[in-house]
Amino acid sequence: MPVTLEDKLVVAISSRALFNLEEENKIFESGDDTGYMKLQLDRLDVPAAPGIAYSLIRKLLRFNDDGVQRVEVVILSRNDPVSGMRIFRSSAAADIKLQRGVFTQGRPPFGYLRALRAHLFLSVNAQDVREALGAGFPAARVLVESVKAGDAWPNEVRIAFDGDAV
Repeated sequence: MPVTLEDKLVVAISSRALFNLEEENKIFESGDDTGYMKLQLDRLDVPAAPGIAYSLIRKLLRFNDDGVQRVEVVILSRNDPVSGMRIFRSSAAADIKLQRGVFTQGRPPFGYLRALRAHLFLSVNAQDVREALGAGFPAARVLVESVKAGDAWPNEVRIAFDGDAV
C-alpha cells in the first residue's frame, strides 16, 4: 500500500529547534564551511542534545503510539547533508522517527514547505519564519533562550503564542 500524507499533521522543524546545535551553528554562521563540516563529521556518532522544541516533538509523536500515524515530523534545515546524517542518527538514538528531511546548505528552506506538505513550520531562524508566513504557511519561531518547560506537563501538548500575527 502506498504511503499517504492524508489525514496526517506534518510538522516541519529546523534541526536547531529539535536539537541543541548552538555551538555548531556559530561555526556555520561564521562562514567556516570546512570547520563546520569537520566538526559535524567528528561528532557524527555523538547524539546531539535535545533542543528547545524536542519535548514538543516527542509529545506530538505520541499521537502515533497506537500504531496509527497521525503526525509526521520532517526536518527542514539550512544545514548541509553531513549535518543531516548527524540529525538522523541523533533522532534514531532518541527514538524520534524521522523519515524525510531537506538540508539546503545555507539557502532559505521555506520554499520546500509545499513539497513536504507541511502544516506547520517551527524554526529558530526568525527570517525563515517570516518568509514562511509571507508565503502563507503557519509558522512559529522557537527561541533557543526559552526555558524548557515542556517536561513539566508530560501528557499534555501546550503551545504559547506571542505576537499580533496570531
